[in-house]
Amino acid sequence: MITIALPKGRLAEESANLLKERGLLSHVPETDGKELTYVSPDKSIRLLFVRSQDVCTYVEECAADLGIIGWDILQEGNYDLLCPIDLGIGECRLSLASFPDFDLFSSRSKVRVATKYPELSKSFFFSKGISCEIIKLYGSIELAPIVGLSDCIVDLVSTGGTLKANGLKEIEVILESSARVVINRTSYYSQNAEVIRVLEGLK
Repeated sequence: MITIALPKGRLAEESANLLKERGLLSHVPETDGKELTYVSPDKSIRLLFVRSQDVCTYVEECAADLGIIGWDILQEGNYDLLCPIDLGIGECRLSLASFPDFDLFSSRSKVRVATKYPELSKSFFFSKGISCEIIKLYGSIELAPIVGLSDCIVDLVSTGGTLKANGLKEIEVILESSARVVINRTSYYSQNAEVIRVLEGLK
């Protein structure tokens, strides 16, 4: 049995649909219910539904053979994983956003940035020679500049609708992201026929 860790939410549903399309699952299981695991009727695949930030940990620690996760999460963390396949689903972008009059290169001594991507945010600002203070949030990031908690935000953007609804503007794209297959080295180099079958099916 091959264990695949999926991030809860929309990407889990897209991933399960893709697995079915590729003939790896006979049907799409419920991905947003209370069940945390799903085993296919033929017992060939077990799915784990975990928080997106935990997918790489489950795979890295060999609790799962494979995982499907966004490129943004992979780039933010320092994981010892192989990433052989870009699935081309879950496409979005990590962007800097703020009010339309925000000036990135103003004379302020330090930019206050609200984000759940501290490492990618620091790298972006430091690459431009700008000092920043990271304010780490886990949700409702768009609220931070509205209430004066931050000068700007760094967050995932899909359509830009949420930014627009809150009076914010996308200023610069930091990273393009899509869903990738990740695998731990033990599973990859074991030459396990089932692992190879799944990887080949996803290519």
